[in-house]
Amino acid sequence: TSVTSAKIQVNGVHLHYQQTGEGSHAVLLLPGMLGSGQTDFGPQLKSMNKKLFTIVAWDPRGYGKSIPPPRDFPPDFFERDAKDAVDLMQALKFKKFSLLGWSDGGITALIAAAKYPTLIHKLVVWGANASVTQEDVRIYNGIRDVSKWSEKVRKPLEEMYGHKYFAKTCEAWVDGISRFAEKSDGSICQQLLPDIKCPTFIIHGEEDPLVPQAHAEYIHKHIKGSR
Repeated sequence: TSVTSAKIQVNGVHLHYQQTGEGSHAVLLLPGMLGSGQTDFGPQLKSMNKKLFTIVAWDPRGYGKSIPPPRDFPPDFFERDAKDAVDLMQALKFKKFSLLGWSDGGITALIAAAKYPTLIHKLVVWGANASVTQEDVRIYNGIRDVSKWSEKVRKPLEEMYGHKYFAKTCEAWVDGISRFAEKSDGSICQQLLPDIKCPTFIIHGEEDPLVPQAHAEYIHKHIKGSR
């Protein structure tokens, strides 16, 4: 039941991951914006069934302990994370695996499931969105200044990154994700959703302050057979 912590070179960067369990069903846990395996998935690493699952939680490049490089947000940052995530699991010798992603990790998981259908067993996404509206941009700008965050959410990230990196990266994230709203349809990955063939479970918090529920409904409608 112990959790191993290691780094592995993938696509020219050293990605940090944690791994536990010895089950035949491999699951990759994908953290949200600014998150890491440890900050976002401590309870899952501790409590998911270690006999059924082999659990891997990763830190996307520029997040958590996958620094360097510093985090940046080119137009294809979600595709880049999706490729890194899949290539990480292949480097760890998993032939087929499931994805459990929340927030940005949910978006990354949607893209990975669509682009690498033969590798993905099942998909669970929570608090994800496939497009960015002007209303979303307004919400994102409300969290641009990290000093206004609640202490509960801010503190673990500040401890992990130091205030300066945390504040700068949050601002860069707001700019990076807001860019999608400049496209006519605001799409991040809407066109990919019909390509997702694996069993998909969509979870959404009714009081989610960052992602309006219409996003979850859109994803459900456009992934055939999703629940």
